[in-house]
Amino acid sequence: MPQLDPNLGLAYGWTLGESGWHTEMDANLKRLGAIVGLSVTSRTTAAPPASPTDGDRYIVPAGATGAWAGKTDQIALWIDGAWEYHTPKVGWLAFIAAEDRLAVYKSSGWSAGVPI
Repeated sequence: MPQLDPNLGLAYGWTLGESGWHTEMDANLKRLGAIVGLSVTSRTTAAPPASPTDGDRYIVPAGATGAWAGKTDQIALWIDGAWEYHTPKVGWLAFIAAEDRLAVYKSSGWSAGVPI
């Protein structure tokens, strides 16, 4: 049975021939694609866009509505026709395109960031 790494939540440690490889590896690759080299469109958009494009990412703000309700500070990724959410860990960096800023996730939430 695979284990989860504590940093990115990636599954690893399968025994040869163990089932679950396909679905768990797909989840690993989607997670890596979502958070490595993290660049988001915005962190102030409160409602999910009506027509997102595959790969669109946002930091969900407080007070978000619709599918994003209750997902404050998480990374919302549109992939395969649905929103997927990733909870950031302390130290994650994100480029916020709407602000031209680089922000870091701290225990208190996302920093104000620095202009790029």
